[in-house]
Amino acid sequence: MKYDFHTHSKYSADGRGEPELMVKKAIAQGLSGIAVTDHNTIRGGVEAKKYETSDFEVIVGSEIMTDRGEVIGLFLSEEVKYRSFMDVVDEIKDQNGFVVVPHPFDTIRGKSVFPKEEDVRFIDNMEVFNSRCVLTNYNKKAEDFAGKNAVNIIAGSDAHFLREIGSGGVVTESEDIYEAVAKGDFKVFGRRSTPVNLGLSEILRFWKMLRE
Repeated sequence: MKYDFHTHSKYSADGRGEPELMVKKAIAQGLSGIAVTDHNTIRGGVEAKKYETSDFEVIVGSEIMTDRGEVIGLFLSEEVKYRSFMDVVDEIKDQNGFVVVPHPFDTIRGKSVFPKEEDVRFIDNMEVFNSRCVLTNYNKKAEDFAGKNAVNIIAGSDAHFLREIGSGGVVTESEDIYEAVAKGDFKVFGRRSTPVNLGLSEILRFWKMLRE
């Protein structure tokens, strides 16, 4: 079972993928499922959920910008309204979702949480591989922190374009993906995305802003 736990659709300001095409691309890549984690909304995940099959699962999520950096909520059923770190954590857990810290320690993007030991009790999973981390050291720091503090691991491509889907993720033998996330029962796989994709995302975000 292969899952990509971090993808973006057209409902992210810097994303382009149609949810239906994202599902088709993920299936073509041999994935068992994806989490659609658009910036500050679950709209992409809700839309993609319509295209699930008996062999492919869509997890509704969102990547929320907080006062400390971005936090992902997985298995959401409602929009996360607040923007302070602790309020976001509470909202996710109130939905029986999982709190994920994506691309921690990444200084280049300027949107990352830099977790401390006292934060561990609030974090369910830490993204130890993100395909869009330009420097491999960022993923290594995340892996070391998770290992040292017994935080469950997770991984994803952080895809903003269809071609990036499946470039990072996890493998699990569990057929219950919710339980697998709860246990961090994963082996990580992935390759780094080209930095060009980061630049194209910024151009897309600016272009969308001009059209509004």
